Amino acid sequence: MSQSSNLSSLSYAKSPVVIALDFDDIDRAKSLVNQLSPEQCRLKVGKEMFTLFGPDWVRYLVERDFDVFLDLKFHDIPNTVAKAVSAAAKLGVWMTNVHACGGQDMIQAAKEAAHSSQSQAGVSPPILTAVTVLTSMDERQFSAIYQSNDIAAKVLELALLAQNSGADGVVCSAKEAVMLRERVNKNFCLVTPGIRPAGSALDDQKRVMTPNQAIQAGVDYLVIGRPITNAPSPVEALAQINASLT
Repeated sequence: MSQSSNLSSLSYAKSPVVIALDFDDIDRAKSLVNQLSPEQCRLKVGKEMFTLFGPDWVRYLVERDFDVFLDLKFHDIPNTVAKAVSAAAKLGVWMTNVHACGGQDMIQAAKEAAHSSQSQAGVSPPILTAVTVLTSMDERQFSAIYQSNDIAAKVLELALLAQNSGADGVVCSAKEAVMLRERVNKNFCLVTPGIRPAGSALDDQKRVMTPNQAIQAGVDYLVIGRPITNAPSPVEALAQINASLT
């Protein structure tokens, strides 16, 4: 784990690796999960699996003691997002997220909902993270939206907004981690998709780093999907990544 973060107390899992379970076949997903242990990794459920298999799939993973990152990137009016985060908290997820560009009121409502649900359900509230700029976005795509090619400046702006609004961390590219570590609180967590072991295909990711580079940059949690799930031996691929972090 990054020496700059104290979030390890929020979960017993030892590895910072979060495996993205992007499957359209639940049996294939279960086959992988049954080979894993909560000490080896955490698990991410995104839009595809949640849409296909719903909350019962999240419950299945939580009941097996996995830390589950429910990655639905909520972005709506504050009341709607608050209700969605409350529902996620009641599922017992370890982390959930919103889009930082939803603004201060939305993020604050999400944070309040997470803690309110904690007291109702008797479980720890999920870590609330906010998405800054998607790691699939390069300068060409970014400039078409924001009329600027300064991705780092926008990431910093959104990260500070998220922090000041009560979020526990942000989802960002590892390439922005060093900059953010210098500007955000030391217990503000950085979650990075777009992590690719050396030699892996980039797929649709643009701003990437290797796992070890990301940890050295100050990242707390590494979201890794296809380099593990599509590997000939996912368990071996995960073990190699974990070994590279020691």
